[in-house]
Amino acid sequence: MKKLLSATALLMATSSLASAEGTLQLFNWGNYTSPELLAKFEAETGIKVTVTDYDSNDAALAKVEAGGSGFDLVVPSANYIPIWVEKGLIVPLDNAKLANKGNIAPEWQNVPWDEGRAYSIPWQWGSTGIAVNTKVYGGDINTSEVFLNVPAELKGKINVVPEMNDIVNLAIMWAGGEPCTEDTEVLKKARDALVAAKADWISMDYGATEKLSNNDWAASVNWNGSTMRARLANPDVAYGYPKEGYPLFMDSVALLADAQNVEEAYKFLDFIMIPENAAMISSFARYANGIAGSDAFMPEDMKTAPEVVTPEEFKAAGKFLPVCSAKATEYVTAIWTELQK
Repeated sequence: MKKLLSATALLMATSSLASAEGTLQLFNWGNYTSPELLAKFEAETGIKVTVTDYDSNDAALAKVEAGGSGFDLVVPSANYIPIWVEKGLIVPLDNAKLANKGNIAPEWQNVPWDEGRAYSIPWQWGSTGIAVNTKVYGGDINTSEVFLNVPAELKGKINVVPEMNDIVNLAIMWAGGEPCTEDTEVLKKARDALVAAKADWISMDYGATEKLSNNDWAASVNWNGSTMRARLANPDVAYGYPKEGYPLFMDSVALLADAQNVEEAYKFLDFIMIPENAAMISSFARYANGIAGSDAFMPEDMKTAPEVVTPEEFKAAGKFLPVCSAKATEYVTAIWTELQK
């Protein structure tokens, strides 16, 4: 009987160890996940996280919608969360398994794209603006004119990140419209400006952090955190907030409907809502997060960084992109398709 009990105890211990040393599949934006955070999570839980990168909301959505992705968690932007919900690709969160959910900052607890945070946990948030090497161009960088009417100094030296909603809506706001507009006059003005400007761009590519750092590009439509990372490597880089209007985003983590490692996923979701851990996410990618108390653990250089602390005069110009109507989506897609030719 004693031997049987010992064998049973050994089996239980082995099963417990196997559970603790589980795995988790995170589907996230490229160059956006802190290795330090993952190492700490694995050390504390025994759970090994594998990160697979994507470069756009549409690419992530298409991959998961095709089925059999094998991912457990995904990180869509705000205006895409309702789309994932409508398609049944993500599921409501069990708050009983999220002891730290109260750490979500009050302003991010009840958001238009996810009422009551039923489906998602904040990851990071920021803006899309203009990054410029000020040694090459000394003019106004707080305007979409920089990429829509490219100054002579930047012709053939400016990149545009290939993120459809950001780029088309920057042009729409420059043209005097609101994101997701169905106003055909505004849309025509935005389309014509984009198509005409493309000849003056060097590329439509990602990788601005490295290529601005290395002076491969003199400017780029880019995200604020990426631009801060470039500036830390190259002090000549500056970030502009287009006064005509610019997109704000918040990327949030959601649990996939076909997740295989559900308990591991909940442990990770709860882990990233601890202020010190949320600060690790921000410290790596250089964007703000949505967790109260994380500021105390942030690097000092982020507390006053011009890419993170929006100048008061440009705050009102920042707008979260809504979920567009079917007609508005059709217009935006048509403009983007023409721009790719």
